[in-house]
Amino acid sequence: MPKTSLRKEKWTLSFDPALKSVVVKAAKRRGVYPVAVLESLVREKFNPFGYTDVSDSAAYVTTLRKHGRKQSDEAFLGEIEAWQKSRSS
Repeated sequence: MPKTSLRKEKWTLSFDPALKSVVVKAAKRRGVYPVAVLESLVREKFNPFGYTDVSDSAAYVTTLRKHGRKQSDEAFLGEIEAWQKSRSS
């Protein structure tokens, strides 16, 4: 049986030119295509508690530490409770 080739869907998005320039600059900094930057942002928004698809682990840990200094203990516990509720449903 011949192997069927998968076809990629092509999407066209149009948005604010200023936003586009920010995405392109971020992509150049990371050395990836702009679509990869957009995909990582969407993945991050749909999976706010996820850590398995972190592309730059050092930057991720640095960001967590900065947020940890700014966040109170009560807010941290509230975040843990929200995570537990989201996992149980």
